[in-house]
Amino acid sequence: MRELPFESLYRHDFARVAVAVPRVRVTDPAYNVEQTLALARAAAADGVVLTVFPELGLSCYTADDLFHQDALDDAVQAALARVVAESADLDTVLVVGAPVRTQGRLFNCAVAMCRGVVLGAVPKSYLPNYREFYEKRQFAAARENLETHVTIAGQRVPFGADLLFVANNLDGFVFHLEICEDGWVPLPPSGFAALAGATVLVNLSASNIVIGKADYRRALCTSHSARYLAAYLYSAAGHGESTTDLAWDGQALVCENGDLLAEGVRFADHPQLVTADLDLRRLAADRLRTTSFADNVHDHRERLARLRRIEVELPIPAGVVELRREIERFPYVPADPAVRNDRCAEVQHIQVEGLSTRLRATGMERVVIGVSGGLDSTQALIVAAETMDRLGLPRANVLAYTMPGFATSTRTRTDAHRLMDALGVTAQEIDIRPSATQMLRDLGHPAADGVPQYDVTYENVQAGERTSHLFRLANQHGALVVGTGDLSELALGWCTFGVGDHMAHYSVNASVPKTLIKYLIAWSVETGQFGAAAGEVLTSILQTEISPELVPDNAASSTAAPSQSSEATVGPYELQDFHLYYLLRFGYRPSRIAYLARHAWSDPNRGRWPDLIPADQRNAYELATIKRWLAEFLRRFVQTSQFKRSTLPNAPKVGSGGSLSPRGDWRAPSDASAAAWLAELERNVPDA
Repeated sequence: MRELPFESLYRHDFARVAVAVPRVRVTDPAYNVEQTLALARAAAADGVVLTVFPELGLSCYTADDLFHQDALDDAVQAALARVVAESADLDTVLVVGAPVRTQGRLFNCAVAMCRGVVLGAVPKSYLPNYREFYEKRQFAAARENLETHVTIAGQRVPFGADLLFVANNLDGFVFHLEICEDGWVPLPPSGFAALAGATVLVNLSASNIVIGKADYRRALCTSHSARYLAAYLYSAAGHGESTTDLAWDGQALVCENGDLLAEGVRFADHPQLVTADLDLRRLAADRLRTTSFADNVHDHRERLARLRRIEVELPIPAGVVELRREIERFPYVPADPAVRNDRCAEVQHIQVEGLSTRLRATGMERVVIGVSGGLDSTQALIVAAETMDRLGLPRANVLAYTMPGFATSTRTRTDAHRLMDALGVTAQEIDIRPSATQMLRDLGHPAADGVPQYDVTYENVQAGERTSHLFRLANQHGALVVGTGDLSELALGWCTFGVGDHMAHYSVNASVPKTLIKYLIAWSVETGQFGAAAGEVLTSILQTEISPELVPDNAASSTAAPSQSSEATVGPYELQDFHLYYLLRFGYRPSRIAYLARHAWSDPNRGRWPDLIPADQRNAYELATIKRWLAEFLRRFVQTSQFKRSTLPNAPKVGSGGSLSPRGDWRAPSDASAAAWLAELERNVPDA
């Protein structure tokens, strides 16, 4: 396969598809084929590789007994031959609906073609014959077929309900055709096709409209796509079908793995072409990880083995086809305010449930927590306070300690005290500088004598002293140490191993990324959960530079604001959380993650932003910057920090984005090399 530009969606296993709803005239194939071809040309010009039309679209669904008229059959065959001929100059696979006569019977078929070649014809398996439907009067079902091939437009082509169409030039693109009622039965043909490898399930439908049916169709298609870990394309008959007894709304849907990607305008009196960019790699990743999907394949292997595979070369455009699908900048934080608020409430409920259950199990009624005035300890303190509320215990049972060190700023120290007071917990302070100095002196470290040698030992002595104090305080008070570190820090290894912020009796933030931590706190402010005083200090914390506060900017022991920036070392958390989500959740190759990040972050004016981000904080990142920080992330995540994750304390998983617990979502060797990931990134991502 030729090399596609980095900017092309097809290079990264996306595929643009279209659902077409043309205007039609009943039993006028000559008119209908013109409308079909017009939409097909528009789809091809838009870089679409698969275009789907409604059931019996060349004849119209509502021809009734006229289907048995030779004149209509001749006109349909002529129209079908014309579509096949003109498809030779159209760079898209076309799937049209037409009646096909064979074996002395009439079959309601979906016919697939590409570049002048008929790929195959699929007859409808289940013919509705109830209420307003009377299809068995005109048509035979697929089960009545006796042949494997049929002649269409002078070509001998595969025929049957057992066809899968497999792209040989786009990994993971396998499409299957079913017709209307086939998708409504308890065990639809598309379900077996999905088990056999189909990722793009296509339904050519007529489907008249009655009250409530559109919602049901939408639910049916999205649930099919979720159940089968697939895309589901649905095209219903629209304007021009006979309204003798029925009406038609022309509903067009593109769904993927439970999400509705695109929907057309119902009851439109004009032709429609509804497009969407499918993420084939996402589907493959979910199928790879869902072992029960493979077990289901095994249980139906005899039926699945009988399906025929038809190879097709998709007409993939050689130039740039820009992705039109929205990629959320913050995959852990919904942009929609209502969804975001629900998400924050759910996360906090999970955190409180985890900690309260652990306290009940241990019989303890107190917790010890270090409060720095930063984001993570703030959220952990909120969870601890709410846990006491849930257990019916006083918030004074939260023993909160701020422990200033050599670089603790006035701002964070003040905010820590203000927050503890506002939440009504037991607030205390322990200055760790004397004990840290003694340890440095015991080690023979020059900093004990005032030499400004601010190395990793200098930093970790402070982190270790804090954690050591917390554990001994827990012993003294019969309490449990609550860990504060978050998912982002664990991914990047940005924590002190062992007797440091890596360790606790129970952690509450361990599967919550930094970007979501910020929103949980902002949500607490916005909803006024803890009153005005707490809201004021929480706002101050949100506006403070993220910092470990271990290295001073001068010899002074305290500064007005944090002088050490975490993000200057490990990268912007908003970008690293993006990288983490797609590596952890889907296992994408680095070049694909970089492509998605470029699409999401290169233009601040494209796509939605969570409403709590001010306009002046809406950042953009060019590809070179993304590549740089992704390389840093890969080195840290794959190669240098797994040993810390292999020995994590217990913590509740909060999201489908995953956790890094060695007992849960993530098991990896501590001595792995990142060479393969870094080489792929360097090889396949341009520097600009």
